[in-house]
Amino acid sequence: MRVPKKNNPAISALENRLTLGSRGFSLIELLIVVAIILIIAAIAIPNLIRARIAANEAAAGTSVRTITTAAVIYSTTYANGYPSDLTVLGPPPGGQATCDQADLIDPILTIAPFQKSGYTYSYAGSTPVPGAGGCTTPGFNAYLVTATPIVPNLTGTRSFCSDEPGVIHFNTDGSVISSEGACIALPTLQ
Repeated sequence: MRVPKKNNPAISALENRLTLGSRGFSLIELLIVVAIILIIAAIAIPNLIRARIAANEAAAGTSVRTITTAAVIYSTTYANGYPSDLTVLGPPPGGQATCDQADLIDPILTIAPFQKSGYTYSYAGSTPVPGAGGCTTPGFNAYLVTATPIVPNLTGTRSFCSDEPGVIHFNTDGSVISSEGACIALPTLQ
C-alpha cells in the first residue's frame, strides 16, 4: 500500500533542492576561507614563537640554577672542589654514585651535546684542587656554567651564566659568555 504524498511546502522545497544536485563551493568562497586562515596564521605564528622562546629561556635559567646547585652539593659532599665538567654530575653507568659520577642532575644535561629545550650548556672548571681524596678526576676551586641558544632569536634571545657564588646572569644578545669576569659584569636574573 502506498502512502499518498501530502502537499507540504517544506518537503517540496527539500526535494527540489536534492534533485537539482549540490552546487558545492565557488572558487571565490574557497579563496576567502584560505585568506582568512592565512590572516589568522600571520597573527598567531609570531605569538607562538615568542611563547616558545619565553619557555625555552625559563627552562635555560632553571637548568643553569640546577647545575649550579648540583656543583655546590658535589663540592660539599665529596670535598673535591667543584666538578670538572658536566659528565661528573651525571649518573654512573651502573651502581653507586661516586665523586667521578655523582648522579646529581638529569642525564640530558650530562651527555654530549649537552642540549635541552633549545639551549646548549657548557661547564668549565678553573684552578684545580690539588690532591683530592679518592677521586680520579680532580675538582676545581671555581667554575663557569653557561647556556646559549642553539639558534639565536628562534630558540632563545638571551644567554645565561653562573659561577660559584650561584648568582645567575644573562646576556640580552644571546652570545656566548666566555669568562667568569664577563659573566659577573652582566645583569642578574631576578
